[in-house]
Amino acid sequence: MKLLMSGILQMLMTKVIDRANECGVRPLDLSSRFCNEYLVDMTSLQCLLPTHQPRVSDHMEHIIKMIETIIAKDCGYEVNGDVFFSVDKSPNYGQLSGQLLDHTRAGERVAIDPRKRNPADFALWKAAKPDEPSWESPWGPGRPGWHIECSAMSALYLSPRFDIHGGGSDLIFPHHENEIAQTCAACEDSGVTYWLHNGHVTNNKVKMGKSLKNFVPIREVTAKYHPLALRHFLMSAQYRSPLNYSVLQLETSSDALYYVYQTLEDLVEALSPYREAICEDGGKAEQTAEAKKIVRDVKSEFESKLSDDLNTSHVLAGAFQDAMKFINVSITKLKKMQKKPRMSLVVSLVEVEKAVREILDVLGLLTSLTYGDFLKEMKQKALARAELAEEEVLQMIETRRVARMNKDFEQSDDIRKTLALQGISLMDVPGRTTVWRPCLPFASQPKSGATQQARPP
Repeated sequence: MKLLMSGILQMLMTKVIDRANECGVRPLDLSSRFCNEYLVDMTSLQCLLPTHQPRVSDHMEHIIKMIETIIAKDCGYEVNGDVFFSVDKSPNYGQLSGQLLDHTRAGERVAIDPRKRNPADFALWKAAKPDEPSWESPWGPGRPGWHIECSAMSALYLSPRFDIHGGGSDLIFPHHENEIAQTCAACEDSGVTYWLHNGHVTNNKVKMGKSLKNFVPIREVTAKYHPLALRHFLMSAQYRSPLNYSVLQLETSSDALYYVYQTLEDLVEALSPYREAICEDGGKAEQTAEAKKIVRDVKSEFESKLSDDLNTSHVLAGAFQDAMKFINVSITKLKKMQKKPRMSLVVSLVEVEKAVREILDVLGLLTSLTYGDFLKEMKQKALARAELAEEEVLQMIETRRVARMNKDFEQSDDIRKTLALQGISLMDVPGRTTVWRPCLPFASQPKSGATQQARPP
């Protein structure tokens, strides 16, 4: 059985405690509020919930017990209600980060505590201070150090030895290094098979952060872009690499996702006359050789990319785009074909759609809505970006229709260009009225040698 755990640390850190005091609320109430809001954002991005989501405040007994074990093994020591881990008792300290004790430069960011046996020793338990949350312990009232929380909860829910541990690259040292040291001290058989450290989302090549005031909240982005477009954008770089936030990249992701779902919606419409025939066929019609190759290539290329350290960059390019092209080309062929080869193509399209859906599902990009309803949601986001109501777009389409009837092609072109600048593309469908769809804003399309500065959407 595979278990997934995401620790809700409730952020019992000094910054959160100070902020809670400023707001006149309990630190745990403030952190719980942010934890709940975080889960709302993760749900919108179609992130699956982990098996367990333990909270620090519910696991003080386990945390204290692990600290007692570390002290009993002479790897920790108490000083006036504080408990420190002795890094000198950890022979492999630095194995993850490559940081050697002789090279660590304690005191650069925080003044060295003279009570420590080694300046690199870190807190397992912090004695209570005024206006801070605290719990009773063998060393007096206090709260856990930052690192011990993760070790205690992962050991409880996953066992001291488990396969995958994730986190941001900035946590490698000291956080994950200290996790390893204290877990190894407390548990005889402990370890992590794979450490997956993600790069940061940056703004103008600088890591986003509240202190720099250069971050963009998820909900500010999803107010104008579909959450799955944001998810697509976040997967556009290999997870270990930094990803620079830009409106152009968000627009590109949104456009790419719209193309995929418009293709699938067109396919549903094209296959609708043949659904009954597919059931009656009973599997007699075979896929075309081309379709078999496309399905095989889509799956093998996808598996190959994910096997390369979960490399999701360009994962929907290559064979996946070949599948999209096959669908679009085949749709135009269907009505012109004889019955037998047509059924073969129909069956082929059904199988290609299955393969495409499997890829989207694994990536968390498969909507639970109908394709049509999903496209409507994406169009609403495009209208929000353009600051237009759909009625305004339809009125402009009607004005353009009249202009074309009057052979006023200059006005007709101006309307098309005006909407294109706002990310609205007009498409004249033969035998039907003009329809609109989201597109890359004409002004945002990259020019040769040009770069675009990141800005909030």
